[in-house]
Amino acid sequence: MTTDQALIFSILGATIGLFLWGRLRHDVVALIALVACVFAGLIEGNQAFSGFSQPAVITVAAVLILSFGLQTTGAVESMAQKVLPKRGGSLVSIGVLTLLGACLSAFMNNVGAMALLMPIAMQVAVRQGIAPGKVLMPLAFGTILGGMTTLIGTPPNLIVADFRAAQTGSGFSMFDFSPVGLAVAVTGVIFAVLAGRWLVPNRHKHDAESFDTGTYLTEVRIAENAKVAGKTLREVEQLLDDSDAQIVGMVRNDFRVTAPFPGRILKAGDILVVEAEPEALGGTLTRLGLKLEEAVPTSPNKKEENESDSSDEVDQQADSAAQPSNIATAASDSSDGRSGIRPAKLDHQAADEKVDELEEPEHNSSTDEEVVIQELAVQPGSLLQDRSATDIQIRTRFGINLLAISRQGHRSIKRLRWTNLNAGDVLLMQGSAEAIANFASVYGCIPLAQRAILIPNKRKAITAVAIMGGSIMLAATGVLPAALAFTLGVIGYMLTSVIPLRRIYEAVDWPIIVLLGALMPLAAAMADTGAADLLARTLLENVAQSNAVIGLALVLVITMTLSDFMNNAATAAVMCPIALSISSQLGVNPDSFLMAVAIGASCAFLTPIGHQNNTLILGPGGFRFGDYWRLGLPMELLVVSLSIPMLLWVWPL
Repeated sequence: MTTDQALIFSILGATIGLFLWGRLRHDVVALIALVACVFAGLIEGNQAFSGFSQPAVITVAAVLILSFGLQTTGAVESMAQKVLPKRGGSLVSIGVLTLLGACLSAFMNNVGAMALLMPIAMQVAVRQGIAPGKVLMPLAFGTILGGMTTLIGTPPNLIVADFRAAQTGSGFSMFDFSPVGLAVAVTGVIFAVLAGRWLVPNRHKHDAESFDTGTYLTEVRIAENAKVAGKTLREVEQLLDDSDAQIVGMVRNDFRVTAPFPGRILKAGDILVVEAEPEALGGTLTRLGLKLEEAVPTSPNKKEENESDSSDEVDQQADSAAQPSNIATAASDSSDGRSGIRPAKLDHQAADEKVDELEEPEHNSSTDEEVVIQELAVQPGSLLQDRSATDIQIRTRFGINLLAISRQGHRSIKRLRWTNLNAGDVLLMQGSAEAIANFASVYGCIPLAQRAILIPNKRKAITAVAIMGGSIMLAATGVLPAALAFTLGVIGYMLTSVIPLRRIYEAVDWPIIVLLGALMPLAAAMADTGAADLLARTLLENVAQSNAVIGLALVLVITMTLSDFMNNAATAAVMCPIALSISSQLGVNPDSFLMAVAIGASCAFLTPIGHQNNTLILGPGGFRFGDYWRLGLPMELLVVSLSIPMLLWVWPL
């Protein structure tokens, strides 16, 4: 082993370790690996960022934009409502929904397809009277499977095509993945729908009632001699922190205020609406001089009825702060709460400064806006990840309350405002429907409760479908390379205003783009140093015994295993040089080995971290980490047993 090979193996091992550790985002890890290779002399400095010019990177960015257009115009949801059966048993409903998810994922980002169909899946679960997980897990697996059927279905396919182009001079075409991919996807969808009835754990239902743990919604009045009179609401909340309580509203002069402004100065006679465990709250209320107005055990549904029956005063500051001028519009349509691929980045420091400048209004106002309670699921990559309600100032910016957090099916209100949020968490929010939709839009959350399906612009929806179809045809027929064909589609979006120009770049999942651009030179370094050949030779001599079929199965299984624990695009970038080296040493067709990488990278079914769609259903389905393998392991065994003979038939060695 040469010094360069030892260096690249060390960097690769550390990179995979950081991917598996999961504490750093994938794009950060990829950039660290790229810079390490440059400092180690494995990559020339002027070639460090050559990966960003690769066709695969350009194609991924363009497809994300085109997918975003299909989402925001309402084209996909309109199609879903027409295709899904209005009547029928749970098996039919789940089957049609999962098949639709697989079909959509073949031509658009599979995370976007999952985000769009997830609220519909929750409705199906309620209508059929079954646990949401019974619908969500087959749908998640179906959207993952659908991505492997076309060139643009998932980033690993584009990466594999790029490596083939570098090896042979031409990449895979649009539907080269279809023969094997379709066979695996169709079989997998059927298996997921049928076997899911028995293999998916029957976790409890996640509607508003699932959050009720016997907590009390209590009204307390501020007495004349109360210690809190003259203090701000923020100061009182700090005093209540030790009691694990939170203020969810207040009443002044017969006006009820939902999510009152934290800077409001409290007066004697004000009534605070507090949610807490009563046994932990009693002593604190006495010390603060707060008089218990009434204490009635109330479920969230009851809360909603009580709030809806009263007039609501909306803090003007909270309303204005919900849409500060320095906050970019998120990658979704806030009018109906659609979630995009990834939310736009916010200037939190500037927003915090703006909030600090706000003052309490001098007047009282009343509106008839209904206060609702709604569940939101946190998407992977959301700006909420690793941040708490206090960090983002939910009440100040949006005028809404965070009532509860459900994580893997368990609800807790302990230190609620300070709990860091994770992807897959379900949040129970209280406020006006518009404010909650705005919050979901900005922070990349998916509304789980039933909502009207709105089509903002029918003409734009038709235009988006036509442009997407035209781009696919140009790429499929070979008239234009895929990168150019889909870039032309993006230009079509711009010229026809399908997406406002200011939102074009918000549709791009930039961490994925950075990940791809940074890993391409690393993969090239593996080939240039001979590290890929050395690793391939070791695997062939010690495991495959120079048998081509065993070598093919080995590549598929290793890729699939890595994909269960690290990003699928990163897995494909790491495995492609190894697959090419194995095929070269065996003297067989490299296409079959590259296709094995494409299939393996797209089949992450064992864990909730292997694919974003698996993470997305973790909270709404009430799943635990170990729940996925029950359906996922048989699914992966099925994929291996079907893929190997199909690969040998379609792409003979």
